[in-house]
Parts: sequence; structure tokens; C-alpha cells
Amino acid sequence: MSIEQAKVTVAVPSFRQGRFLEQALSSILAQEVPVEVFVMDGGSDDETLAVLDRWNERLAGWRSHSDSGQAEAINEGIARGRAPYVCWLNSDDWLLPRGLPLLLAALEREPAAVMAYGNTWDWIERTGRRRRSMVLPFSEWVMARANAISQPGTLMRRDAWEAVGGLDSSLHMAMDYDLWWRLYRYGGAPVRVPDMVAVNRVHSQTKTNTQRRLHYQEAMAVVRRHYGKVPLKWWLAQPYAVWWRGWRGASRG
Repeated sequence: MSIEQAKVTVAVPSFRQGRFLEQALSSILAQEVPVEVFVMDGGSDDETLAVLDRWNERLAGWRSHSDSGQAEAINEGIARGRAPYVCWLNSDDWLLPRGLPLLLAALEREPAAVMAYGNTWDWIERTGRRRRSMVLPFSEWVMARANAISQPGTLMRRDAWEAVGGLDSSLHMAMDYDLWWRLYRYGGAPVRVPDMVAVNRVHSQTKTNTQRRLHYQEAMAVVRRHYGKVPLKWWLAQPYAVWWRGWRGASRG
């Protein structure tokens, strides 16, 4: 598919997640929307390259070498494309059938909106069960207290993405949360889609599980930067999320 035909540019950041990558790519390329997919791999030494070789003819591009992190990889992937709508899908997540068409339709119905987001599932790898991700109606009050938008279920206009400068590559945990704030300040509240559009895989090696302290530090800094203060909720929730949940996870193996 030529770049001119693509409706959505999808960046797929990946590092040593070859066992998940095939499902992510399959879910993107099965969408009923013309897409251009760029896989930005950080130099994996697992089965990633074999997966990329199998999918090579259907990808708009890919590379595999060390970089400065996930945000830089996503920015690079989206910059390579030309489609009017953009998103990224982490290599351990996947889109549900018609996920992108639903998000795209929402943005085409609302030409003033710069972003759309839908509901997603959290799929718990350890148990093989799923639960609804925390996705809430958008308001500044809600966003100051939680990242109420699930990243795999989002789609943005390229011109808005470029206007705000894409992801802040100095962030490694809360770059999506920071981006939602900047898009909101730039173009207003996003459109919410009521449907399930994607799945967020929860497993032991996700950054959220392995770097809880940094996650909270970055998220609280983002809130302070965009909201002017850090609501009490963050100070009350941090000990549970960082220490208690971490201990419980370790004790369960």
C-alpha cells in the first residue's frame, strides 16, 4: 500500500517482545482502514527479526537498533508516515476488530476534535482473564486525578500531533498522559467512543509493573506541570501502588 493511500500511520515500538509482536501486527493490518505501519525496534535479540521478516512486505518500514527509549521510537515512526491520522500500538497490545474504523469515524464526525479514545480491556497474562481498563468521560478534574484514557484505544489527527511536538522523549513512563494534556490544551477535549477498541496486555515485564516508583514520579510531575498542583489522591495512592502492590506481586511470584 502506498503512503498516499494510507489513512492512519501506526507506529509500533518494540524491544524484546517478539513473542507478542505477531499478534499486534496482525490486529493492525486486519483493520478495515488503509494503514501504514512502521515498527521501531530497539535492537532486540529474540525472535523479533524473524517476525519482521515474515511481515516485511506488508509493513511501510521498520528498523532494529538501539535508541533513547519508547517515546523517541514512537516519534520516529510517526514522522516517517504521511497519513492524516496517527497512533501507536505497543508491541504487546492489540487492536480489536473495527477498533480503528470506530475511532476514525468519531474524528470524521467531529472535525474540530483533535483526538478520539475508546474503551479497552486489560488482559491479565498470568491468569488469562480480562477486565475493563479504567477509561472515564473526559474532564480536567478527572484527568488531574488519573490517566483516564487508555493509550491503545486512541487516535489523533496528524496536524495536532505535529503542532504539540509529539511525545516528550524525556519521559519514559507518563509520556502518553503528558500528551493527552498537551492535546487538550491545544485543541480541546477529545471525543469518547463507547465501544471496546483495543486490548492492553498486562504482564510481569511491563514498565508499569517493573518501575512503579518512576511511573508515579513522572505522572505527578505531569499533573503539576499541566494542572498547577498535585491533588491529594496522588499522595494517598502512591504508597499502595509503589510498595504494597509491588510487594504483593513479588510474593505471588
